[in-house]
Amino acid sequence: MNLAEWRRRIDEIDRKLVELLNERSRCALEIGKLKQAANIPLYQPERENEVLANAENNNSGPLTDAAIRRLFERIIDEARAAERDAMDSDGRDGKERNE
Repeated sequence: MNLAEWRRRIDEIDRKLVELLNERSRCALEIGKLKQAANIPLYQPERENEVLANAENNNSGPLTDAAIRRLFERIIDEARAAERDAMDSDGRDGKERNE
């Protein structure tokens, strides 16, 4: 493939990544609603560690496990922020639940 074809392929992959990240965020928001209803803390470090370990275990490269971990840490941070925003917009302050 030439440069333009590789770039088109990357653009298509990026489109799919955005779609998947938004789908993942929608799932996280639904989980946040369930946590809120059950009065479960938003931040659950055990689950976060499980997600990070799963991501590393599914990594076949060429990205390193450390790179995958950093990417997923950022994804998790953004999902948690979206959950907090959703909780706040419902008239509740989810910030203290994140401690």
